[in-house]
Amino acid sequence: MIRRTAVLLGLLALGACAVGPNYSPPKLAEPTARPFVESQNSALLSGQPLAARWWELFADPVLDRLIADAFAYNTDIARAEANLRQARGLLAEQRAGLLPTTNVSGGYTHGRVGLENTGAGGAGTVAGGGAASGPSGVTYDYYQIGFDASYELDVFGRVRRSIEAARGDYQAQEAVLDGARISVAAQVAQSYADACGFAEQADVARETARLQGNTLSLTRRLLDAGRGTRRDVDQAAVIVEQANAQVPQLEASRRAEIYALAALTGRPPAEIDGAAAACRAVPRVRTAIPIGDGASLLARRPDVRQAERTLAADTARIGVATAALYPQVNLLGSVGLGAPKASDLGKSASFSYSIGPFISWSFPNIAVARARISQARAGADASLAGFQGVVLNALRETESALARYTAALEQNAALARANAAASDAAELSRLRFTTGRDNFLNLLVAEQDRAAARSALAQSDAIVAEQAVSLFKALGGGWEDAPPIAKAGSSTAERPTGQ
Repeated sequence: MIRRTAVLLGLLALGACAVGPNYSPPKLAEPTARPFVESQNSALLSGQPLAARWWELFADPVLDRLIADAFAYNTDIARAEANLRQARGLLAEQRAGLLPTTNVSGGYTHGRVGLENTGAGGAGTVAGGGAASGPSGVTYDYYQIGFDASYELDVFGRVRRSIEAARGDYQAQEAVLDGARISVAAQVAQSYADACGFAEQADVARETARLQGNTLSLTRRLLDAGRGTRRDVDQAAVIVEQANAQVPQLEASRRAEIYALAALTGRPPAEIDGAAAACRAVPRVRTAIPIGDGASLLARRPDVRQAERTLAADTARIGVATAALYPQVNLLGSVGLGAPKASDLGKSASFSYSIGPFISWSFPNIAVARARISQARAGADASLAGFQGVVLNALRETESALARYTAALEQNAALARANAAASDAAELSRLRFTTGRDNFLNLLVAEQDRAAARSALAQSDAIVAEQAVSLFKALGGGWEDAPPIAKAGSSTAERPTGQ
């Protein structure tokens, strides 16, 4: 009988197949692998592969250290890593379905049976050793040890499809962690660039106030000498105070970004980074940015990988739901030892076993299973549409970021030329006014033009950095060789504060 059962189960196992569709990655349209449209007519961009640590292109060691700190201590990254470990545990749980379920038991029973319950009246006894007869009943002892095992024969692939789904979820969560790293790196770079930019703009406002203060002093001296008017002095004073009025707001914005950097690197606001707080110039990429092509972009971006892995998991879930239409076959077995005396448990007379297949099937009530198959197919269709949308969005974001970055660079170059011209005009106007060959109104206009040009250039420097960071974020790099995450609960006191 055992041999016949083993042969039957072997044939079932050999004929086993995983029901449901086998997953294959969706094919991308050919244009997605081409070079980016915006890169073909710009010398500011390179077709070389994107550097893994794109922030190093800014050549700023303070920024490098801040991003390394954020990768180790940022709370969003730590949460994504914890979710990844949870997904790994769920995958391990599904893989355990390929192993038998076992149970070991042991017990001791001391009992009494009344003589009337034995069916033998007052003269009856309980069969078996270990029993003792009394005036009204029989007491006995019984020892037993058992080992039970149950193994699901994955004839229709329910377990294997469950493992596929869990593996897809795990790999999707890996992409989520990579995406968190990219997002945090971009936030750190942006906050650092903004802090430096606000500091630069505040310095420009102070320098403008100083230069216009010189003009104010000049007009006062001319008024004292009888050449100027009180109106000239008041107009010069207005420009000075307007420049001074910009400083407090710019400084407040700078401090806000420094506090943001502290939070991004896992520190409280009181533990600001000294080196970041001392930055007075916006970091800038001085070379053509390597961007690769569309194919490398889609292979690199975590959101694309997450959407593709989610699609794979949802496709596997169709198989899990389909397997419910078929019988579930389990191989059950048990081995036991039982005896009225503990010393008899090892004897052959105490040994017993059982083995055999167990088949369960919800047929003919399979309406629920078919409904779940429909749900799973709809979920997979939604994931496919989501994947296609993510691909299109990745390409759109990158092309848009390329356009904005090149435009910001061109605007910055024009504003730099305008600033140089405005500075020359202001100096020339000052000389002419000092020698009496020009009136104060012309000097005032020239000073205002110079102040506006300097302020516009400083703002443009910050915009160039902002657009560069947005471009790097759209390109999706920066997660490839991220350092390990610090252990939860690590004290910030153990880390040195930037000097």
